[in-house]
Amino acid sequence: MSLYDVWRYKVWEQLKTIGINDIIDIVLLSLMLYYVYKFIRDRRAGKLLIGLGVVVSILVLSYILRLKAITFIFENFFQVGLTAVIILFQPELRAALEKMGNTPLSITGIKRLGGDSGEQANVTEVLDSVCDAVFEMARSKTGALIVFERSTKLGDFTKTGVVLNAHISRRLLGNIFFNKAPLHDGAVIIRDFRVYAASCMLPLSSTDEITASLGTRHRAAIGISEVSDAVVVVVSEETGIVSLAVNGTLKRNYKRLTLKQELGNLLGTAPVKKDPPTDNSNK
Repeated sequence: MSLYDVWRYKVWEQLKTIGINDIIDIVLLSLMLYYVYKFIRDRRAGKLLIGLGVVVSILVLSYILRLKAITFIFENFFQVGLTAVIILFQPELRAALEKMGNTPLSITGIKRLGGDSGEQANVTEVLDSVCDAVFEMARSKTGALIVFERSTKLGDFTKTGVVLNAHISRRLLGNIFFNKAPLHDGAVIIRDFRVYAASCMLPLSSTDEITASLGTRHRAAIGISEVSDAVVVVVSEETGIVSLAVNGTLKRNYKRLTLKQELGNLLGTAPVKKDPPTDNSNK
């Protein structure tokens, strides 16, 4: 039988039986597998999944070779395996479900803070105030942790701090993070362009890939970005280096212009082309 005959009588006949329900089934399954892959990528779940793959391989091999003792042990292991996986992945599963529940149904999948021209101007004013304060603290090596709330609400974390609901200004942020101020120990959470709460406690990241030179403040920044879609600005107390945490990833060594551009892209403003000529920021 030629290759053409195989295509005509085998493949084509099977393809003709595919209906709209089968296409929907395949698309939904593909999307589900894709999001499962995104979930386990860059998390502890990825390494644990490799271990589970090894266990499954051993079980299949024991079936093929008829190794009764190993087959009995692993069959009983898999009977309680699902419960064990849920317990082990409880933090990751909770984070994933929280993100799913708070993700708006839009084309981009990201809630933008800036909408009409008035909101855009408001966001630009906020970014100017934040960047001024951040690099003023960077020069004086004052530690700071500033969280921009996006679509995922951070009410559980604002409850751990002091609610201010104040207008953002360079002086306010500088006073909050002054090392002798009562609210300096913790994070500031910005909601709807305002300093909503200060001295908030954030979850620490449990990943073992964070360099030892980074302290608790950076672990907290990565931790809150792992369980939400928040954008977090960090100023190191030891070095004055400015960092940004998004989606569990920390990027370091920002300058004023690059920080403002990145925040503008993430929070919904147009890219910033240049800073005012009077800028005395850390270049």
